[in-house]
Amino acid sequence: MASPVRPHPLVEPGPALPSALRARYSRTEILPGFGEIAQRRLRAARVLVVGAGGLGSAVLPLLAGAGFGTIGIVDDDSVEVSNLPRQTIHGERDLGRPKTASAADTIRAIDAGIAVRVFPERLTSANAEAILSGFDLVLDGSDNFPTRYLVDDAALLAGLPVVWGAVHRFGGQVGLSWAGQGPHYRDLFPQPPEPGTVPSCAEAGVLPSVCGVIGSLMASEAIKVVTGEGDLLLGRVVVHDGLRGTFRELAYASDPAAEPITELIDYDLFCGLAPAPDASAASAASTSAAAVSISPAELASRLAAGRPHTLLDVREPWEADIAALPGSLLVPLDVVVRDAAGVAERLSDDPIVIICHHGVRAETARRALAAAGTSGVVLAGGLDAWSRDVDPTLPRY
Repeated sequence: MASPVRPHPLVEPGPALPSALRARYSRTEILPGFGEIAQRRLRAARVLVVGAGGLGSAVLPLLAGAGFGTIGIVDDDSVEVSNLPRQTIHGERDLGRPKTASAADTIRAIDAGIAVRVFPERLTSANAEAILSGFDLVLDGSDNFPTRYLVDDAALLAGLPVVWGAVHRFGGQVGLSWAGQGPHYRDLFPQPPEPGTVPSCAEAGVLPSVCGVIGSLMASEAIKVVTGEGDLLLGRVVVHDGLRGTFRELAYASDPAAEPITELIDYDLFCGLAPAPDASAASAASTSAAAVSISPAELASRLAAGRPHTLLDVREPWEADIAALPGSLLVPLDVVVRDAAGVAERLSDDPIVIICHHGVRAETARRALAAAGTSGVVLAGGLDAWSRDVDPTLPRY
């Protein structure tokens, strides 16, 4: 088991708190070893939360209640009805609103004195440096591997600690990535999993209470990092099994042979979610994202013109019961991956458009079919983009 790590507090104490705030935080200040100084550190701390979904919904109210003085929120999504069971920072009144706006309202309702900074956009290699600047630490509650590696790399380059969490079905993990003090995320996971091998929350589901458990652990870790209290999760990962009601710990260390991180990269490409550039100059001019994907608007135009297409839906049956494009053929992704040649044989000669919820599973299916000698294109952004850009009456989930 890794030795306990107790580095110095991350943030210097802010000014003395007024009596109203002393009264507010009185039950925290009386904790052994905590006191007013620790509370003043929290009030001076600037924390950025990536994702206002399941984990963000658990983390953000706890950070606000604990007294973090500045809270930033990064998320480019809007509130949907399927979010509500686990993303409890949002309510029915928020359906259709940006998650950043809804989350900011909840934080201000808890403490109007907190400075809330919202970034209603997707975190990318182009904007990460600017967004992370001005913050002391990052809490990563994202739900995809490109963003997780991006956050870790960007924070490493900025010298910031990252408290990260992940949830899947009935369990989750939480850890601390801090290259300046110990191991970081890439030491634990040097390479991302193959596309399609780890189902997303939309594909596999997640028990709402697990988000609360993992989010609470993330908030506690952020408090410890800022105040210097307790043993940090450096070189340790806490793994929670919600069905068994258990917790266990995994230890890991820095990899001395790892390549140093010197710049931000194309993380979709790194995680296998984007086509690699063609090496030949002749085909580079003709090969692009458009060669393997089609926009919802373009597909709608082709269908309206009566051009024949095979719409291959690789989602699960329960998803198709909620929403589907008329005339689409449902073949779940695991069937396509397991028997791509057999699936290809049963398809017509019409151009194939592969459909899923957001496009990730469709890309996995496209590659499997391509390996079997059958070409197809992915509906960019999946049915979620179709309902947003073409047919708003199609249910979003």
